Amino acid sequence: MMDPDWNDDEKLIEALREAFAATDDVPAAFVEAGKSAFAWRTIDAELAALTYDSALEPLAIRSESAILRSLTFASDSWTVELELTPNAILGQLDPPEVGTVTVRADGGKLDPGLAADIDELGFFVLGPPPTIPYRLVCTTRSGMTILTGWITP
Repeated sequence: MMDPDWNDDEKLIEALREAFAATDDVPAAFVEAGKSAFAWRTIDAELAALTYDSALEPLAIRSESAILRSLTFASDSWTVELELTPNAILGQLDPPEVGTVTVRADGGKLDPGLAADIDELGFFVLGPPPTIPYRLVCTTRSGMTILTGWITP
């Protein structure tokens, strides 16, 4: 087969038109390979499992102004303490280390407003908690990544 003459603009435009007109679906094996590769992006993360959730305790009488939920996630090396209010996610990384924290949903990163700096005491404040299941990804200055378990509203 002879290569087309790419110096002919009309032939080039026609070849490009044909290439863009192809509507073949991406092969299922290719899609699965991409999803599998994406899942490995946090393989080096320190996984922090839920060790405490105030929502699971017997209900106590609370004033309406004090509506909040406390969560603790822990791994062998790190603890992430959270308080969820209607307007914010308040957290602390222990041991404290400067870094960033990002809120992620099942499909990836959420609203850019749901990321914050972690200060030298390990504290951070994020915008209102999402209304869908999410998890936190804490990345420290030293390069450690801590991934919490899923948080359901």
